Amino acid sequence: MTTDNIFSGLKVVDFSSFVAGPSAAVILSDFGADVIKVEPPTGDPWRHGHQVAPQPLAEDPYQWHLANRNKRSIALDLKSPSAQQVLQKLVTWADVFVVNTPHHARAKLKLEYSDVVEWNPRLIYADLTGFGENGPDANLPGFDITSYWARSGLLSMTRDAGAPPTWPVGGSGDNAAAMGLYSAIVTALYRRERTGKGAYVTTSLLAEGVWSASVSIQGALAGAKFAAPHDRENPSNAGLNIYKASDGTWFALIITPDKVADVAKAIGREDLLSDPRFSDRAKLAANRPQLTAILDQVFGAQPMAHWYDVFNGVHVTFGAIRGPQEVIQDPQLRLNDIVVPLEGAGGKLTETISSPIQVHGVTKVPARGAPGLGEHTEEILRQVGFDARGIDSLRVSGAVPKAQERAA
Repeated sequence: MTTDNIFSGLKVVDFSSFVAGPSAAVILSDFGADVIKVEPPTGDPWRHGHQVAPQPLAEDPYQWHLANRNKRSIALDLKSPSAQQVLQKLVTWADVFVVNTPHHARAKLKLEYSDVVEWNPRLIYADLTGFGENGPDANLPGFDITSYWARSGLLSMTRDAGAPPTWPVGGSGDNAAAMGLYSAIVTALYRRERTGKGAYVTTSLLAEGVWSASVSIQGALAGAKFAAPHDRENPSNAGLNIYKASDGTWFALIITPDKVADVAKAIGREDLLSDPRFSDRAKLAANRPQLTAILDQVFGAQPMAHWYDVFNGVHVTFGAIRGPQEVIQDPQLRLNDIVVPLEGAGGKLTETISSPIQVHGVTKVPARGAPGLGEHTEEILRQVGFDARGIDSLRVSGAVPKAQERAA
């Protein structure tokens, strides 16, 4: 909280749950913001995400610490009438207020922008929804799998010909949306610096999914003709395809026209350049499966380490397809501060993934483990203006439950 950083002194109240909203607040915390996590007495359900399949299962709550590091926690029962005085003091204290509660429930809990803005006109109210604020589906529950992936069209395009849609990577759409919400917050903060005015900013999982798929969606808007779904054995371009090395490693290969001759020479198949089956565009298009089969044989004869050297030698674009257990061994992650040390989380949680933004000359706040449920309740209540008697009254009313030990 005392680190001199870009957002040092910025006060954030995070009422959001699960991944996208909390992760936007984490990015602010990485650059020095003081973030208070407000949870119901039962806690954010994401505290237990590490125990729910098909998420990778673990003893340690790795997901919780990823989305809530560097924060302080207060447990607050908004259904208690006494909670309103706590909410008012938190809003008055805050610069940024993050919320993703569905609007029908938000209205009942008096968390809408209209409920809180009178207490703090300079507030940046950051709202995340599944499908946007308007339209017939505005009140539908949304997760990234449904709102970001399925509804946006992304899930229809991330599959091979003949294959049904598959289950996407959990949290991937959420974290993309987190970047969008963070951007909205920072944009509003810049505006406030210029005008002194607060703002109500919003994005949705659907909007972020459509933005991610925007090249294709814009094509649909323009009436573009779409290619058939990708077929690895009969691709639209054999030079833009997925191949497998002899050690079983799959890799994506992108051979641009200016690299065709260099690649053919590097893989020892210069004969392909004069092969009549591939001598012009029409013949190449007709014989794509044959060229793909040839390349399958070539690439299947050597391990990935060999092709790594070959492709680097001719500066062709490629990417070995890694699983999570391989990704964490990649030296690029630590050398570029993508993975950083994590302090105080316990168990096997000694490292975490930093937010994907670097500002040269600025060192991010060292990552600290996420808080236990209500761990900082009394400290926060005192900070926003409650005395001992007021805190006791809140506990008696049930608005503030007793604090738990630091654990997820």
